[in-house]
Amino acid sequence: MNVVINNNIFKVIPLFTSKDIQQGMMRKKFDGSFDGMLFFMDKGPHSFWMKNCLVSLDIIFIDGKKINVIQHQCKPCKTEECPSYEGYGDLVLELPGGTCEKYNINDGDFIDFE
Repeated sequence: MNVVINNNIFKVIPLFTSKDIQQGMMRKKFDGSFDGMLFFMDKGPHSFWMKNCLVSLDIIFIDGKKINVIQHQCKPCKTEECPSYEGYGDLVLELPGGTCEKYNINDGDFIDFE
């Protein structure tokens, strides 16, 4: 599945189940086969943490097709006391840390699907 933001195309892995969403990028690296993960969730407030992640992430909270909040450069965490990154929406897109800055992706931008 592809997500398009500001004419930039990102190949994403869609995740639908609670188990898959909870695992997310834990213990995974971007290996060239995908650019990010897209979580399909119930609309509402959501909170993510970076426990056992290997790489920094930009966490993008999307309401409908509009970017609501971007949490930039969320750092991996190895302890039980990890910070939480919050936002609102029905989709959450995780991309490698720094992607939003590199491609000028901002709150209020719209996404589309290919």
